[in-house]
Order: sequence, then C-alpha cells, then structure tokens
Amino acid sequence: MTAGPEQPAHAVCPACGRAVSPADNFCEACRTELAPAVVSEAPPAAGGACAFCHAGQVGPDGYCESCGRKAASGRDHVELDLGLLAGVTDRGLRHARNEDAMALATAGLASGPAALAVVCDGVSSSRRADEASLAAAQAAVRVLQAGVRAGEDPADTSRAAVAAAQRALASLGGAPAAAVGGPATGGGPAAAGDPPSATFVSAVLTGAAVTLCWLGDSRAYWLDAGPGATSSRLTTDDSLAGEMVAAGLVPEAEAMNLPGAHVVTGWVGADAAGAPPHVAAFTPPGPGVLLLCSDGLWNYRPGAAALAELALPGALGDPLGTARALVTFALEAGGADNITVVLAPFPPGATPRAPSGPHETRPLAGGQRARVIGPQGRRPDQPPE
Repeated sequence: MTAGPEQPAHAVCPACGRAVSPADNFCEACRTELAPAVVSEAPPAAGGACAFCHAGQVGPDGYCESCGRKAASGRDHVELDLGLLAGVTDRGLRHARNEDAMALATAGLASGPAALAVVCDGVSSSRRADEASLAAAQAAVRVLQAGVRAGEDPADTSRAAVAAAQRALASLGGAPAAAVGGPATGGGPAAAGDPPSATFVSAVLTGAAVTLCWLGDSRAYWLDAGPGATSSRLTTDDSLAGEMVAAGLVPEAEAMNLPGAHVVTGWVGADAAGAPPHVAAFTPPGPGVLLLCSDGLWNYRPGAAALAELALPGALGDPLGTARALVTFALEAGGADNITVVLAPFPPGATPRAPSGPHETRPLAGGQRARVIGPQGRRPDQPPE
C-alpha cells in the first residue's frame, strides 16, 4: 500500500482493524486489498449531493430537488486521487458523452512506492467507444498492478496489460481476441465492422524509472522540474499524421492540419490484428512530473515545454489541482474533444501534497480517496453542441 496525503499516521485495515504498514499491499491478518485500483466510472447520481448548488440532493429523475438542474451523467467529469498520482477526465463541450477513461493504482515495493496509470480514448468511429475505453483501462490496470507487486519485469507486465485490454474488448465486441505481437495491418476500426476500439497508453513509475506502453495517439510527456529543464514527449503517435512525420514527409505542425491527421493506425480492439504495442523505458534526470493525456489536451498545447509551463511547479505538490487546471485550459481553448489528464510526480511520494479542496470524496481502503464531482469549466445547463 502507498499512503496518500490523507492517510492517518497509524493506518489500520478497513476490514479487520489491524494495524498496517504504508508498504503493505494487503492486510497480513485478513488479506484485504489495501490499495485497490480505481477507474473513472462514477456511481449513479441519484441520491447524491448536487454538484452545482451543494444544497439539495439529486432525485430519481436525475434533477436536483433544490436548484432543479440536471445532474451530470456518471462519466461527464471524474476526478481520481491516490496521493502518488491523480487524474481528471471530462466530457468536453462538444460531445454528448465521455469516451475517455483512466485507471490509477499504486504498489508498495521493497524499493519504495510505485504509481501506475492507464489512459484510453475510445475510437469515435467504432461502436460503443465509451465502453471500450473503460473496459480496456479496467482490464489493463489490474494486470499492471498484479505484475508490479509480484516483481515482474515492467516491460513484460505492460505488454501483458495490453493483451488483457485486447481480450476485454474482444469480449465486449463478441469477437475472438487478436493475438498480440503479430504484424500490424493498418487501416482502422471501420475496416472490420466497427468493433469497440480505443487508444492506449500506460505507465509504471518507480523511484528508478518510467516504463511506458502505448498504441494510438494518447500521449506521455516528461515535465522536467530540474535546473536546465528539458521536458520532452515520450511517445510517438500511431496516426496518419504520426506516420507522415516519422517518414520525414512533412513537419509535425503541417501534418496535424492535414485531412485525416487524427485517424489512428494503432489501437486496442477485436480488429487490432495483433499490432504489437510500443514499449519504452525512461530514466528521469531529476525531479519532475509524468503526464499522460488524451488528444483532448494536447491538441491545444502539443509541445512538452509549453505543457510544462502550464503544469509546473504546481503539479509537483498538487497533481489533482493541476490536472483540474489543465482540463479547464482545454475547455477554455474550445473543449472540442473529451479530455483526460493524469499527473504523477517523480520521484513517487517524495513531494508533500497540498490540500486538494473541499469536493466530496469516496473513501477507499488504505486512506486513498476517489473524487467524483460535477463538470467544471462549462455552464451547468450548457448542452453539447
């Protein structure tokens, strides 16, 4: 278990009451999971507090009994905070639903704490894109957490997590799972009947290194907080624009403005045809922050240095508050797509956390909190365009 900022000095197991150590993943007395993974799936709004007026409750019809506003649907805006890392996902201003998903987890290791994250963006041309992103993130984070806790190689565990996501989406789409590791066929989800599909990026962050794994155009960035900062993008895009840039045909800025630039050429899904995921290791040169995000953020600020200007130094001590700020930036810039931002300071657990605000939280075992609140950055009554 890795302690968040709100964990008491003497933690106890929520099931049996026995004392537990910050390094424990399970209670030694009753084997209760102390630091479960969390995903961006909100509980039904009915019966909960109104996110807009905070004075009334949401009725069975989905409207606040006090101010009369309609509550946000479960995934319109979700905030997750595990202490070592935090994330925010938002529907944006122009989509009827949030087809992004994120999953966060921690692991207590002999060498210190580890932070784990998965961000998936449902491919909009495929069926059930919102379900695809959530199913992929859920399946992958379970494999990541189990493998890291067992001391398995992070690269192998990351590949296994992608394979689990593939199987989950194949099951969701009612088709046999594709074998991971075969040749990529290109094309896109539409080429095989639009089965549920999603982009994928995951990270395993320890005190020694970052292991990344990805398919598609969700990205990872290193935001450098050290002297002579050298922030950088850590992933490449599996997209038409990315392939043109990699081939040296056009500069990136020009490629992103071409028709079809965002058509992905790598994804997880029943029709992924065994496209092998990219796996890369990165050794941070010093203090900084790992950023995972969907294109709903980087479309408006693609450069690593520019993102670092927005996120630092705040993300070092308050990753949740800074993730909120980055989502608000994307909303104010246009909010044309779903937006997901996950921030994990490096080294994990080294920076004291600032208070994260008064929003209602759902307690988790081990003192972690999962925050699920209403949408920010848009008028409460503003419909999607």
